[in-house]
Order: sequence, then structure tokens, then C-alpha cells
Amino acid sequence: MNVKPYSAACERNREPILAVLQVAFAHAHQVLEIGSGTGQHAVYFARHLPHLTWQTSDLPQHHASINAWIADEPAPNLKAPLALDVLQTDWPVIPVHGVYTANTLHIMSWDAVQAFFRGAGVVLRSAGALVVYGPFNHGGRYTSDSNAAFDADLRSRGVGSGLRDFEAVNEQAAGVGLKLQSDTAMPANNRTLVWRKE
Repeated sequence: MNVKPYSAACERNREPILAVLQVAFAHAHQVLEIGSGTGQHAVYFARHLPHLTWQTSDLPQHHASINAWIADEPAPNLKAPLALDVLQTDWPVIPVHGVYTANTLHIMSWDAVQAFFRGAGVVLRSAGALVVYGPFNHGGRYTSDSNAAFDADLRSRGVGSGLRDFEAVNEQAAGVGLKLQSDTAMPANNRTLVWRKE
């Protein structure tokens, strides 16, 4: 029996995220997922968005899990993971119509968050969409007690992680030519943010 890493959160949030992706990526052909993690989102979204090619990526230590999920739930539009670190100067990808990431910005350092937006700005084609799912503060304030506790836990790890302020990430997006299109409430005090390249 093949035992794959499993995220209950991925199972809970995939349907609400898919509803946003169906709009944001309606006219997309190639989408790059940054930080594919277990691979659960990739197999689900590729199956439900058959009009696009879904390119997974992550640090090499996560590839075994992604490949295991792809092996169990293959799809012709789902690609094996690329080795990609957002801090790389040049991302090893062709220009794409969409970039997607979930639950990554709060586990990166702020330098990595800035690099993420720079990289996304480079690889996105004109009118392409960047979709980011996760917890965010607004106006420097937590949106829930659970997010405050989560942030305290992240910051205690001492690696530069922590919940990001919406205003700060929106400024990063604007700096690379991305304009906010939507900010959608998600389960468990999360948001899905969509920017479009102008």
C-alpha cells in the first residue's frame, strides 16, 4: 500500500479555492504552482481544470510526495514537479498564464516573499493571474484569535516566518505590475487573493 503525506487542510479548502480558480484561470493555458507541498491541490485542480496545463514545483525534498500523488491520480495536463526555490534569480520555467500558491507566504522569510513576487512578475504573461491562498492580517491587525496564535507559533520558530499584512503583499504585487482583482474570504479565516498583470 502506498502511503502518501496527507493534509486535511488541503481537503477542506480545495473546493472554495477551485471556485476562485475557475474564474481567475478561465482563459489560462499554463499555470505554475509554487510550493506544491503534498501534491493534493495539484491533482485535484488539474482534474477539475482540464483546459490548462498544471505545472507543479517545490524544493526537491517535497518531490517524492508530489510524485506519489500524481502517480495515484495521473492526468494528461498535470506535470511532474520542477525544482524551484523562489530565491533563485531565474526560475526554470517558461512564461505562464497563471501562478498559484497556497499556504506559503507565511512560512517564507520576508526576503523570500519579495523574491516570490519578483519571480511571479517575470514569469507571468501579460494579463496573467497570480492567485495566493492563505491567512493575512489587515491594517496590521489579526482577523481572528486563531490567526494570532498561529502567527505567534510561526514567529517562535525563528526563521523569519509569520503572517503577512495584506497591504504589504499588495504593495509587492503592485511593484511588479500586478493589480488586485479580488480578495475572497475562505474557510478558517483565510483569504484567496487574485492579482492580474497589467
